[in-house]
Amino acid sequence: MSANPEIGHRIEVDGIGTNYHDLGEGHPTLLIHGSGPGVTAWANWRLNLPVLAEHMRVIAPDMIGFGYTDRPEDQTYSLERWRDHLIGLADALGLEKFDIIGNSFGGGLAISMAVHHPGRVGKLVLMGSAGLEFPITEALDSVWGYEPSVEAMRQLLDIFAYDNSLVSDDLAEMRYRASIQPGFQEAFSSMFPEPRQRHIAALATPEEKVAEIACPTLILHGREDLVVPKESSLRLFQLIKNAQLCMFGCCGHWTQIEKTNEFNRMVTEFLTDQKDSKST
Repeated sequence: MSANPEIGHRIEVDGIGTNYHDLGEGHPTLLIHGSGPGVTAWANWRLNLPVLAEHMRVIAPDMIGFGYTDRPEDQTYSLERWRDHLIGLADALGLEKFDIIGNSFGGGLAISMAVHHPGRVGKLVLMGSAGLEFPITEALDSVWGYEPSVEAMRQLLDIFAYDNSLVSDDLAEMRYRASIQPGFQEAFSSMFPEPRQRHIAALATPEEKVAEIACPTLILHGREDLVVPKESSLRLFQLIKNAQLCMFGCCGHWTQIEKTNEFNRMVTEFLTDQKDSKST
């Protein structure tokens, strides 16, 4: 076993060596990370995986081009390619039907999966989700335009979190080191070059297709999110018929970290249809 907790299991998906974490038992849920520099599935979901795994099987991959999953030689990325990689992972693991939790970029991918593979997706959880077109925010432009340095990483972490006490110099140093692992920054900088508004559109699904999503959907958003505007989640709530929306005050783009307990409880209840006997 690797001493690095970000490295889990490895499986070949259509020739792409894929790093993923697989915990728990029961109905499978795929957790799809965001698109921040140096991101990995473990960094994104480390506070959620152990708790959710008490109630379900949770599978969190590093998507193609991110983390410890292989990077394609052509350095070409698209929503279709990420979607093919994710359905390929599900096939390789023998998953016929699954739920999806998508964070930011991962939410855009989750929406696309529900539209293109409706028979495979059971429930959706969308958190600070991409997937619709909106004017790019200054914060997101900074995230996608990241140039590696400890100072730049600290600035991004301060953008992600409403409560900056969650961000330390040690955390900034750790995430900076993660962002400069061999191949990480090269792949990241090739994904979202300027002008970056076009990448919002490239991750978007047409609204008329989003409106066709029939699966139960839980939409979560931080009211103070500077990266993806809360109005985008409000629009998703209007479009998806079978949707619930929860907006957290005093919360930025890191709902799963800033509101960990609430996130874990709500997602567990939504995906299992079982209310915690201790909750009110």
